[in-house]
Amino acid sequence: MQLLGGVVGGGIAGGLGVGCVESSQSQQAEADFKFALCNEILTEGPQGDRSWAEQCRVTADAGYSALEIAPFTLVDEGVGEISASERRGMVRTMRDAGHDCVGLHWLLSPPPKNLHFTTPDDEVRARTIDYMHSLIDFCGDLGGPYMIFGSPSQRSTVDGQTLAEAEENFAEGLAQVGDHARDRDVMILVEPLTSNQTDVVNTLSEAMGVVKMADHPAISTMFDFHNTADETAPLDALIEKHIDHIHHVQIQEMDGTYLGQDAATNYVSAFQAFQRLGYDGWISLEVFDFSPGGETIARESMKVLRELAANAG
Repeated sequence: MQLLGGVVGGGIAGGLGVGCVESSQSQQAEADFKFALCNEILTEGPQGDRSWAEQCRVTADAGYSALEIAPFTLVDEGVGEISASERRGMVRTMRDAGHDCVGLHWLLSPPPKNLHFTTPDDEVRARTIDYMHSLIDFCGDLGGPYMIFGSPSQRSTVDGQTLAEAEENFAEGLAQVGDHARDRDVMILVEPLTSNQTDVVNTLSEAMGVVKMADHPAISTMFDFHNTADETAPLDALIEKHIDHIHHVQIQEMDGTYLGQDAATNYVSAFQAFQRLGYDGWISLEVFDFSPGGETIARESMKVLRELAANAG
């Protein structure tokens, strides 16, 4: 796991500019969108054991302006081990790099182990909900507005329960933490995941079903390009239908790799829809193949993000 050496020191030495001159047209196109990087890209794969300060530096050098944080990359047992002073140091380091904090994702990926949000086991659910409260405080302390609830293994049906029972537990658990999230200026976003990852919430419509059951202003949903495989409508139509509830976007190639020509071609209509509909939230790069190395993934994907932004008008 990524140790927190370098967090409290606050700040990154040296310049943090992207080191290139862009045309005014490219700058304007990029200004219409906000791009973030999910930090596990810099903690997994080759040369992945980077300090927090180094994660912020690489992200800034590649041209991103925010980090989305997977808590498991920072801890050995849970976010409770990150002290208040260390959290303040993380914020200083982000600010020194010119970064905002998007918030958290991979919320329940271990550590800690043996958490499950929809299980019929009351003790496990209570322990999991308690950890969600800890994550809300961690997110709030870092200034992150969003917690992206993916975590397929911690929400799938277990022990013979029905899908309806799991969805009801999902909604009830979210409702239980909703007030705390609202008080910390955090919104929890239900992430639709493909059916080969989980049987609970595979489409945006199903996500909205859980959101409506939770019935709390701090609970909503988001859009992930990779996780639209079970959808039947085109990307732009999905976005238009659900735009009022899409508070965050994650992006990668449909196969989970870093952005390349397929995305540059196939995602144009989605970016046009986001621009036309006035989406002003973050678009975060999240990939699942780390083998090219974090710097390559970040740099090459940014080229495609800028191309998509330029072609969105």
